[in-house]
Amino acid sequence: MSNPYKLYLVTDDQQDLATLEHVVEQGVAGGVTMVQVREKHGDVRAFIERAQRVKAILSGTGVPLIINDRVDVALAVDADGLHLGQSDMPAEIARQLIGEDKILGLSIENEQQLKEAEHLPIDYIGLSAIFATPTKTNTKKHWGVEGLKSALETTKLPIVGIGGINESNIPELMATGVHGLALVSAICQADDPKAAAQHLLSLMG
Repeated sequence: MSNPYKLYLVTDDQQDLATLEHVVEQGVAGGVTMVQVREKHGDVRAFIERAQRVKAILSGTGVPLIINDRVDVALAVDADGLHLGQSDMPAEIARQLIGEDKILGLSIENEQQLKEAEHLPIDYIGLSAIFATPTKTNTKKHWGVEGLKSALETTKLPIVGIGGINESNIPELMATGVHGLALVSAICQADDPKAAAQHLLSLMG
């Protein structure tokens, strides 16, 4: 796949298993290029089950499965990668545990973290949050389009923008040269996730 980060689906941890499976299956059919499974409730068994279901759907599609936060879950299901937040395990330790061949992403919330990321063994950055979003109420900073541009100039790492991204701002964001955009509700809450993914990709050009 030329650019796995382009249309990056982050799953909605409020949705039940059947809905999750439907969203992922249809989203990938519509062109989603990467899937991150998120589970914020701390139930490791449920997280592993969700991850295994998604892995089964992605099998043979070439779309990487990324696990949010939990190294143990990523290892348990042999996921393609792991995405860390700033309060999760340090990237260096996570890299040792998951190995060199897995994808490792890190959420970056300010300029200081962006500078530090240069020296970390990560593959891509999740720049958070581009715009205000109802799903992330505790974000201190919104990068906006200008902040995204300056981040792209600052780092050599691929950047995935996340937070408040929808069809109204996608063309403007893609014009910055960003490597990918992460979406939750635009696909997870869509009546037809496949059509939603196709439409979002068409806006990305």
